[in-house]
Amino acid sequence: MATPETIEVETRRHQMFPVLDAADAARVRRFGELRHYPRGSCLFRAGEPGPGLYLVLSGAVAITQRDGLGRVTPVAVQGPGQFLAEVGTLSGQPALVDGHAEEDVQALLVPPEQLRALIVAEADLGERIVRALILRRVALIDAGASGPVLMGPPDSADVVRLQNFLRRNGQPYHVVDASTDADAATLLEQYGEASLLVACPNGAVLVNPSEDALARCIGMVDTAEHADLFDVVVVGAGPAGLATAVYAASEGLRVIVLDCRSYGGQAGASARIENYLGFPTGISGGALAGRAYVQAQKFGAEMMIPAKAVSLDCSGTHTGEGLRVGLADGRQLRARTVVVASGARYRRPQVPRLSEFEGRGVWYWASAIEARMCTKQEVALVGGGNSAGQAAVFLSQHAALVNILVRGPSLAASMSRYLIDRIEASPNIVLRPHTELVSLHGEPATGLEGATWRDARTGGQHDCPARNLFLFVGAEPEADWLQGCGVAVDRHGFVQTGDDAQAKGTLETSVPGVFAVGDVRSGSVKRVGGAIGEGAAAVAQIHAHLAQLSATA
Repeated sequence: MATPETIEVETRRHQMFPVLDAADAARVRRFGELRHYPRGSCLFRAGEPGPGLYLVLSGAVAITQRDGLGRVTPVAVQGPGQFLAEVGTLSGQPALVDGHAEEDVQALLVPPEQLRALIVAEADLGERIVRALILRRVALIDAGASGPVLMGPPDSADVVRLQNFLRRNGQPYHVVDASTDADAATLLEQYGEASLLVACPNGAVLVNPSEDALARCIGMVDTAEHADLFDVVVVGAGPAGLATAVYAASEGLRVIVLDCRSYGGQAGASARIENYLGFPTGISGGALAGRAYVQAQKFGAEMMIPAKAVSLDCSGTHTGEGLRVGLADGRQLRARTVVVASGARYRRPQVPRLSEFEGRGVWYWASAIEARMCTKQEVALVGGGNSAGQAAVFLSQHAALVNILVRGPSLAASMSRYLIDRIEASPNIVLRPHTELVSLHGEPATGLEGATWRDARTGGQHDCPARNLFLFVGAEPEADWLQGCGVAVDRHGFVQTGDDAQAKGTLETSVPGVFAVGDVRSGSVKRVGGAIGEGAAAVAQIHAHLAQLSATA
């Protein structure tokens, strides 16, 4: 007799690998072209740009995962009526798996642009396809048998840094401990004193790489010129930026979104958001951001992640050349409008030696990776906002004790009531009011070994053996890149809009055609729901500005 768990697994697999009937295939045919592949030929290869979605009409294709060490793991054999793609296919990203024809194959190839058109035009079929694409990416991530291989001590600062980067970008990977894996040990020995090696699916091996170097190796980095004039350039792929992208692209505007690190922003690191409309049991920030990321691409929004904006040139607004967003690599994006959604970063408190331990015990987010490192340990967390509360509740499921340090008398002024109630109900969370962090202990090479805090009322100090410290202290706007354009900011550097900026629209800045949404905007409520609302509301004001430009022209 089938158990509920068995039924759930079978249902999920059916959704992941659906079989399309003849009527569905006929609908797909309008968007694709017929291709033939002889037995043994390769349809796509991990690490190389994917040509699009394949719908198998006859024959069979074997799908296998291949990691950076060349290890191959079978995934599935796809036959007539089944399609070959995963969520990266929507934007032509490099394939994550290999596909070989087990026998002569006849298939329809649907390129990324046509795939997006199919999903929008054929709503019910598109829903089934998108669900399968997302589930396949999730399965690849969970399996950890494809993508780059990180070789080094699993809890080292560099391994954790790259794990966070890959996880936040929805990229599959796995970590190999060289002390227990002979292949990894041999490679490390060949590269001498390397503390971390990364083997990419294309065979390249990187030594202690930066996030950008890893992104280039696995094909994440967009190298196209993008010389066309966009309707909207969105700088920042947090909830506000993604909301702008979804609504603008769905209404026919040509949109490009860039972010210097990953999609989701600070919200993407939230373990559970429980006060967002429509999710009564809560949703992780990563899941919410991931859905929005796919949704924006479904409607045709282009994504450039990672890509860093370093300047905004407004000189072309009066000549018809539009606004120009300068990127760190020297490229420029031209746009009729720009949405500043670059968010805010957590402030670094004035604590001696803080920078020495960043990534080595000092963290500005709390993901599953950091939580694993805190198992059955005492940890400290500084901050009293919702992000701090969500992190404390999440960490309490792993750590032996979570200390929350706040300067004020309580959490009531800055945290949602449901989080306060949960913290009060958690036996292993201790709130320490009127308390500030004063010093850190340890050596950078071996990581944080403890911290000292002081009670402002008594002056007494306490030494804590916490090897992990989480900081959620205030916020500083990511707005330095706007300085050359003269965008008005308040005394704290947040971007002014509406009446404060003497602008027409409530979300428009002092520079016509430049809008600000989310945490970077002066006066924003600093909540996920508020950011999404602002991102959506900006689109109506963008339309009004574009209409004015057309009338003037």
